[in-house]
Amino acid sequence: MEVITVNGHRRVGKLAASILVPVVGGALVGSLANSGTREQYDRLQSPSFAPPGWVFPVVWTALYKMMGVAKYRAQEIAKPQGRERQVMNPYELQLGLNFLWSFLFFKWGLRGTALIEMAALLGTIIWTAYEFYQIDKLAGRLMVPYVVWVAFALGLNYSFWQLNK
Repeated sequence: MEVITVNGHRRVGKLAASILVPVVGGALVGSLANSGTREQYDRLQSPSFAPPGWVFPVVWTALYKMMGVAKYRAQEIAKPQGRERQVMNPYELQLGLNFLWSFLFFKWGLRGTALIEMAALLGTIIWTAYEFYQIDKLAGRLMVPYVVWVAFALGLNYSFWQLNK
């Protein structure tokens, strides 16, 4: 199965846009909400399982790319079936929550609020993955690493909140 071919077509422009929105959006949020993040992250009391700061942009870039491919596949299959909103509503909600988290945790220092928001984010990612899977198995599977990472990040957020009250 070829990842970028959907319904016998390769819509490279739509695929590129689907990938660029989360990647560029994540980078933009990073520049707006996360100035001095690495220094701030290094100053926080960290749980023993916290990865080094450089890991986050690498992982997030990969996840955003996978998310974009999943979105492209699900949307391309759902649209002719009249189910586009069914898959796009949870996708757009989770992407907005994803971008909001950095402001809550880093820019505004609201780690407890960020924890609650991340729990909601995880729920919307699972909902998105479920809706994608109903439309296209591969699109749903492409969301699994994102679910796993955010579940890990939720535990990390909780630990940071507890250690730095």
